[in-house]
Amino acid sequence: MAASSHRIMLGPLVAAIDQGTSSTRFLVFNSKTAELLSHHQVEIKQSFPKEGWVEEDPKEILQSVYECMERTCEKLTQLNIDISNIKAIGVTNQRETTLVWDKETGEPLYNAIVWLDLRTQSTVERLINKTPGRNKNHLKHKTGLPISTYFSAVKLRWLMDNVAEVHEAVVSHRAMFGTVDSWLIWCLTGGKSGGVHCTDVTNASRTMLFNIHTMDWDPELCKYFGIPMEILPRVRSSSEIYGLMVTKSLHSLKSGALSGIPISGCLGDQSAALVGQMCFQDGQAKNTYGTGCFLLRNTGAKPVMSDHGLLTTVAYKLGRDKPACYALEGSVAIAGAVVRWLQDNLGIIGSSEELEKLAASVGTSYGCYFVPAFSGLYAPYWEPSARGIICGLTQFTNKNHVAFAALEAVCFQTREILDAMNQDSGIPLTQLQVDGGMTSNRLLMQLQADILCIPVVKPSMPETTALGAAMAAGAAEGVSVWSLSPEDLSEVTSEKFEPQINPEESEFRYARWKKAVQKSMNWETTEPVCNGNGSIFSSVPLGFYIMGSMLMLIGARYIIGQCLDNFNSAHQNIPHIVCK
Repeated sequence: MAASSHRIMLGPLVAAIDQGTSSTRFLVFNSKTAELLSHHQVEIKQSFPKEGWVEEDPKEILQSVYECMERTCEKLTQLNIDISNIKAIGVTNQRETTLVWDKETGEPLYNAIVWLDLRTQSTVERLINKTPGRNKNHLKHKTGLPISTYFSAVKLRWLMDNVAEVHEAVVSHRAMFGTVDSWLIWCLTGGKSGGVHCTDVTNASRTMLFNIHTMDWDPELCKYFGIPMEILPRVRSSSEIYGLMVTKSLHSLKSGALSGIPISGCLGDQSAALVGQMCFQDGQAKNTYGTGCFLLRNTGAKPVMSDHGLLTTVAYKLGRDKPACYALEGSVAIAGAVVRWLQDNLGIIGSSEELEKLAASVGTSYGCYFVPAFSGLYAPYWEPSARGIICGLTQFTNKNHVAFAALEAVCFQTREILDAMNQDSGIPLTQLQVDGGMTSNRLLMQLQADILCIPVVKPSMPETTALGAAMAAGAAEGVSVWSLSPEDLSEVTSEKFEPQINPEESEFRYARWKKAVQKSMNWETTEPVCNGNGSIFSSVPLGFYIMGSMLMLIGARYIIGQCLDNFNSAHQNIPHIVCK
């Protein structure tokens, strides 16, 4: 866009905060054309204090939002685009990630426990063991979810039980709980000076505390987990004015121009992508390739319960007086995260782009299969005991084959949840709409089409998650600068990847993958031992084995000693014969 001495008028603009697991972005769209005008991105650090633990700093998350706002406003100014033309801001976020903060000081009371975190595995096992028939779906009739480490309720319970500051704040009525959307909206609308404590139906539906039929917090569920309802945010629709941006929360002249703008859209990231892909009709679906991989299929105004390991979730509710729409969801914990693991942990690659080059250089895994079950297996298995494995190795296998197997793993996991979704719906998808950061990997997209045996369709504008949040914000009552009527929605240009291998080869490779998945299961049955603080006796079966072995050795030495004493006594009078 050419710069000029006059500000460029583009009609109403809408912005979106996209706070993901690995990065934060602030993006500005033209509400009439859905064109992305400018954006900025900041990476978020993850910490891993113990095996299976994943945390992020709530203050860093908030600061990254401020930085992205500031840089994006600077870029718009350089383009001569009038910042004051931004009419609304939407929020989309990593779901399930759990925060607790002090409403009087505004300070977080612990790091954010990320959705991938496994520290609650023993809690989950204990809860399941208490249910009739040890049924992990005991709460599914209300929540649409299995009892799993994935969801917020068990993370919040852990914080209340293990962090003194959280426990004290709950007892003294100072604690506020929220997912990332609640934290950001509260801070950006004033924080301790009148900030709005709310969430939307899509984020609430991922906590295991929300009844997807009554569309509100459920007293029985809260009692089941021992969560006081007073610390929960108010549940709102996905498209309404929650509050206004507050001047003092913004740190500079440029982003200060956003003061007073309504925050009027809020959607969990996968719901936002469904809206951004314009999947408003029953049966339409999309798959997002981010840190994890998430396939959602719109099921309309009635929740559909899965018989094949999928989640029933709230897709969106685009207005206070609008009906809620539901979705079936297949959730995969590790997709893009496997790229970071190969880069940071193994040093096999230096960047995500290098992964595609390595994999393309061999064009096959040469029989190597990689199951990246770093956080157990999510849909369709919901098996927290699984752990990552690489199998089928030979002397010929090298890092290029492992790179290819890592990409194939993302595709095979998608195939598993697509198969489950087709079985639940009875109507197979004829093509798959995709989005997310990993879709820039063209080899991955071709592999996905080959393994699914259906075309994969990628939009030319990949920021569909942020677009969905912007659409919800712009369409809100009192803003109304973005029409969601089908006839007004912008035409989306896209690229299609057609399958290039025969179905028999695809089925053979998929069958080998399924065999590898079975070998990844039942590795862990209790919470990981604390580094430096635990001992081998923390595992009860192993402790019994070792203690038993030690007692047997002591007993054996005692018996041998007695026998030798008796032997010596019986033979002490026998004369020694000396040979010369």
